[in-house]
Amino acid sequence: MTENASLTNIVLKTAGVFSSEQISRIISARAENPGMSLCEAAIKFGGHREIEVLAGVGSALGLEIIDLEHNQPTAEALTKIPASAVYQYNVLPYRCDGQSMTIVASDPFDTTPIDSLRLIANCPIKMALATKEEVEKAVKKYYGVGADAIEKMIEDDRYSVDDEFGAMTKIDVNEMGEEASIVRFVNQIIVEADRQGATDIHIEPQETELRIRYRIDGMLHKVDVPPQLNRLKAAIISRIKVMANLDIAEKRLPMDGRIGIRIAGQDIDIRVSTMPAAYGESISLRLLAKSGSFVKMADLGFNERDFAVVDKIIHRPNGIFLVTGPTGSGKSTSLYSFLHEVNKIDVRIMTAEDPIEYHMAGINQVQMHPDIGMTFALALRAFLRQDPDIIMVGEIRDRETAEIAINASLTGHMVFSTLHTNDAAGTFPRLIDMGVEPFLIASAVAGVMGQRLCRRLCPKCMKEVPLDMKYYTLNYAPEKNTVFEPNGCDACSRTGYKGRRALFEVLEVDEEIEGAIVRRENATEIRNRSLAKGMKTLREDGWAKAFRGVTSVKEIMRVTEDQ
Repeated sequence: MTENASLTNIVLKTAGVFSSEQISRIISARAENPGMSLCEAAIKFGGHREIEVLAGVGSALGLEIIDLEHNQPTAEALTKIPASAVYQYNVLPYRCDGQSMTIVASDPFDTTPIDSLRLIANCPIKMALATKEEVEKAVKKYYGVGADAIEKMIEDDRYSVDDEFGAMTKIDVNEMGEEASIVRFVNQIIVEADRQGATDIHIEPQETELRIRYRIDGMLHKVDVPPQLNRLKAAIISRIKVMANLDIAEKRLPMDGRIGIRIAGQDIDIRVSTMPAAYGESISLRLLAKSGSFVKMADLGFNERDFAVVDKIIHRPNGIFLVTGPTGSGKSTSLYSFLHEVNKIDVRIMTAEDPIEYHMAGINQVQMHPDIGMTFALALRAFLRQDPDIIMVGEIRDRETAEIAINASLTGHMVFSTLHTNDAAGTFPRLIDMGVEPFLIASAVAGVMGQRLCRRLCPKCMKEVPLDMKYYTLNYAPEKNTVFEPNGCDACSRTGYKGRRALFEVLEVDEEIEGAIVRRENATEIRNRSLAKGMKTLREDGWAKAFRGVTSVKEIMRVTEDQ
C-alpha cells in the first residue's frame, strides 16, 4: 500500500462511519477510476449519505460542519473572493476570522481551493464543510446565477453599460454575439431554468434592476442574479434576440422567434416573445421539450366516473370532444394522452397545432403558419381530403374553424380540440356566441372536459392537519375530517409542493343535454342538469384530491371557483 493510500485508509478509519470492507471498496474504486475524487468514491461506495460522510471525515480532520440553510455568510467574506473563483472551485466564502477566512466546501480531501484562494484573498484560508447541493444553492443565492460570466462582461469594454443617467454607450453587436462570457451567462440562465423544471423564463427590465423570473409549477419565482446585471441588460437582450434570429435593431415592435438547444442530451424548443416596455424590451421564453414521455390517460388523475366517460368518448367513431380551461391549464397534455391512447396502426390521425409541443410517432402533425395563411381552418379543410379517422385541432378560435370541425364530426370523423371557457358547461353558450347554430352543436359535441392545474404536495414533507370547515362549501358532508398541507423540505426547495396535478370536470352530452343546448339554456342550467347525472365540478374533484393528500386546501381555493 502506497503512502497516500495508507493516509487515506487512516482518515477513513478515523471517520468512524466505514467498515473495513467499505474502506477497501472505496480505495479500489478510486484506483480504478482516476477521474473520481476520494470524496465522490466515499459517498458512492461507502454506504452512507453525503452528510454522514462529511460529518465523519470532518470530525477526523477537525473540520467544522456548517448548515448553510440556517446560517448566512458575512458580507465581508463574500466581497473578498470574486465570483469566477467561487464558481470555479464550488466553494462559499463564509466568514473572516481576524487575519484568516473560512470557506465552505463539499470535498474535505481537495486542498486545491485553499491553496488558490489564499493567494486571491491574501490571507490564510480555513475549510468548513457542507453538502455539494447546499454549497451550490448558497453560491447561486448570494452571488446570483451566472455571476462569473457577469464579472467578465463588466471587465470587457465592448459591452454596453448603462450609466447613472440611463445613457447607453455603443454596442459592437457582432463581437457581443460571439463573446464567450455573454453566451455562457444566457446559457446558464436557460440551463438553470430547465434544471428547476421551469416552463417559462421572463426577463423584465425595471428602473433599477433586470429582473429574471422562472415559472415553476405555475408560480413565478424570482431568480437570484448579480446586482450589477442591470448595467448589461442591452447586451443580454440582444444576445437572446441573436439566438432567436430576431432583428436586434428593432426595439419598438413586438417580435416572435424560436431557439433550438440541447440540454443534457434532450432537445429543447424555446419560443421567444419580445415586447417593448418602459425600461427596455421585456422577453418571455417558453421552454418545450421536443420529445418526452407522455402522461398515460390512466395517470392523469381521473376519478372512476370521469375515466369511464372520457374513455367511452375518445373511442367513438365520430363527434367532437372539447377540452376547456385557461392558458397553462394542461389542456395539451390531456389531448396528447388521448391521442396516445387511440394511436393504433389501423387509425389515421392528423393534428393541426400552433406550436407542435411534442412529437408523437405514428401521427401526422402539422405546424400552423398564420403569416402565410396556414390557419386552423385551412388545415381542417385540407385534412378532410387526407382520409383521417381522428383529427386534433389545437384550438377553436373562430366561427369558421368551429363550423368546419363540426362538419368534420358529422361526416364520420372524431375531432379533439380546445376552447377557452371558465368551465365545461360554458362551452355551449361560447360556441353559440361564435355564431354556430345550436342544433349543430347538439348533434356534433359528444362531451366537454374542463380542467385546471394545481400544485401537488411534496410527498416527503406534507403533514396531516384537521379540516377547517370554513373552507368547505360543498353541500354534503366531507369524506374525512383531516386534510394535508405543505411543510417544506430540501426535496421541494422549501415550497411544500413538487409537480402539478390536474383537476377535472367531465360533461357528457346525452339527449337531455342536447335538448337544453337547442333551447339555448344558459351555462348554469346545463351545469345543474349534468350535476344531477353525476358530474363532479372542478372544486369537488379538488376536494377529493385534497382528502387523499394530492394537494392542499389553499391550492383548491386558488384555482377553482365556488359553484
